[in-house]
Amino acid sequence: MQVVTSVAAMQRLAKKWQRAGIKIGLVPTMGYLHAGHLSLVKRARKLAGKNGKVAVSIYVNPTQFGPKEDLSRYPRDLKRDLKLCRNEGVDVVFTPRDEEMYPQSGKSPHGAGRKDARPTSGGFSTYVVEEKLSQGMEGAARPGHFRGVATVVAKLFNIAQPDVAVFGAKDFQQAAVIKRMTRDLNFPIAIDIAPTHRELDGLAMSSRNKYLEGDLRRQGLVLWRAIQKAQAMVKKSPIPATRLKAKLKKLIESEPAPKLDYVEFFDPDTLESLTKVGRGAHMALAVFVGKARLIDNARL
Repeated sequence: MQVVTSVAAMQRLAKKWQRAGIKIGLVPTMGYLHAGHLSLVKRARKLAGKNGKVAVSIYVNPTQFGPKEDLSRYPRDLKRDLKLCRNEGVDVVFTPRDEEMYPQSGKSPHGAGRKDARPTSGGFSTYVVEEKLSQGMEGAARPGHFRGVATVVAKLFNIAQPDVAVFGAKDFQQAAVIKRMTRDLNFPIAIDIAPTHRELDGLAMSSRNKYLEGDLRRQGLVLWRAIQKAQAMVKKSPIPATRLKAKLKKLIESEPAPKLDYVEFFDPDTLESLTKVGRGAHMALAVFVGKARLIDNARL
């Protein structure tokens, strides 16, 4: 397995594989890998084919973090991540430094909209903005988040030159934004969205689950319970969204730690909000549990 830290070196390797007719599957990650990430690697291996190559990027992207978010304490363990990738048969891990991805003339782009994110003369100044699917939910709760996501994914596409890129459905809105960006900007890349990988008790796998210490781990299950409650409530007939939100908020905040950030019901294709929620609708929610901000989603 190769470990590449340079943008130029990764591009050379990708072009070498392309000239040889080798298909490339890319799995973008922010590291601190878990079984959910490894399931994406397996999927990329299958989609790349017998003679294909699998590339995993490990990069905690600063431009998708807001000024009060957890960039500095986001869990990291590169040595462990590399071992997991090696065991999974990954061909190359691309793990660049901020200076490689966002040349800033000595300044670091710690979150869109912050003063230290503004490039000085000769620094980084080009961002990708999706203007429709990114507006609600995570886009509203985390201003600038999808600007950072779309920018770094576009850069990774140009650096790794994949034929297919695999993302997880846990970040449903993110996946929709990336698919739209890929279509609108004519990237010749197939986007594959893998199902959410869950623990046996239903908790969606996330690197941020590391923050759930002690009883917070049990309380974190309230997101899955809220999804199950919503599924049960809409099973017989549609329900006004306001009524369903109120019931789920009551359920979530019946535990001492969880605080609801948002819960939304929407059309899974357009992401447009629904006033009445029935079977086939999609729901997404974000909940603060101690220091962790957890997200989840499901089709109802």
